[in-house]
Amino acid sequence: MCTPAWAAPDAGVWMQVQTHKQPLLDTLRDLVAIESGSGDREGLDKISQLIHDRLRALGGQVEFIEAPANAYRMHDTPGKIGRMVKATFTGTGTKKILLIAHMDTVYLKGMGVKQPFRIDGNKAYGLGIGDDKAGIAVILHTLATLQALQFKEYGQLTVLINGDEEISSPASRHMLTQLGAEHDLTLSHEGSPVNSDQLSLATAGIAAVNLKVTGKASHAGSAPERGLNAIYELSHQILQTRNFSDPSKGVKMNWTMVSGGTNRNVIPAQAQAAADVRVERIEDYAGLESRINHTIQNQLIPGTQVAMTFEQRRPPLEYNPAQVVVGKHAQKIYSEIGRTLKVLDSVAGGGTDAAFAALKTKNPVLERFGLLSFGAHSNDDEYILIDSIEPRLYLASRLIMDFSRGLVR
Repeated sequence: MCTPAWAAPDAGVWMQVQTHKQPLLDTLRDLVAIESGSGDREGLDKISQLIHDRLRALGGQVEFIEAPANAYRMHDTPGKIGRMVKATFTGTGTKKILLIAHMDTVYLKGMGVKQPFRIDGNKAYGLGIGDDKAGIAVILHTLATLQALQFKEYGQLTVLINGDEEISSPASRHMLTQLGAEHDLTLSHEGSPVNSDQLSLATAGIAAVNLKVTGKASHAGSAPERGLNAIYELSHQILQTRNFSDPSKGVKMNWTMVSGGTNRNVIPAQAQAAADVRVERIEDYAGLESRINHTIQNQLIPGTQVAMTFEQRRPPLEYNPAQVVVGKHAQKIYSEIGRTLKVLDSVAGGGTDAAFAALKTKNPVLERFGLLSFGAHSNDDEYILIDSIEPRLYLASRLIMDFSRGLVR
């Protein structure tokens, strides 16, 4: 997309977002101080309480939502999934806008000591600061900006902050899909790369193939013929499915993990492998799963048992023309403060909760409304760019205001 010509910023909005630079950094300090790995329910409870209280102080009707009974269980889903925080703000207009971000991180409890919140020049460091505590902070301070401007021309602003995004949102996926279908616009607050100020209209879907082979153990030296070698069978299955990627469709399938056996001198009775899958269209999941199921019926060693599970960890966020309209308007807003915004309509980045929000709607869903950030999933250099705070708050605030007023078309 081309960037529209530069125009003057809305003075009132720009003046207001400038007052939030330091307060937003203070919010980030408080969020980063709470370790909140996806499996750390204690930490997730603590940070969700902070978010709950902040949203309530802004005037929202706030509630905690626990994992439903139909949570989508995967091999790495914890026993007790982090709860969601949902807030609703009612205005005087008709447009319904959904703002989403996540509070969980990939880091293990105790790792925060090695990288506490700190500021070094234009960078603010901390575990999870870009992915996605900055997204939470942007939402909180966008709401505060609108409140200070006494803007309530939206019909409803809904905020959903979940605690299971890093493990593919097993508990929150149904809520995200439901809310996405109920709202006219969804803004997801993952970060933008430090070297490319951007929004995304499409991301890849992610799945996992888990293959388990059961054979029969026996002595590898004196009676190998009595065994059924699970590793041999697994190797056969990997080799006959190794070329299942389809670049023409954007389908990628790569075996990435393998294990098996218990002792050097024992014919292995168990072996397992995992493959990473990426797709650009949700319908490609079914075709790939069917192809794998058909292929593994061809076994090398009779008597071995081959079992496969296909985990649809995330759907893709698929390109939607309605997103383009919003993306172009976002570029216009950004140009008002002399900045260039890229809006990517090709598949970029990893999976996103925006894809769940878009699953049952044709309304626009856009990603990367967080701050410019670097080092996600890194325990020694994750940071955000401080000078992206004011531009990103201006973008989010103005977009909500214009969309509410029916100016985005």
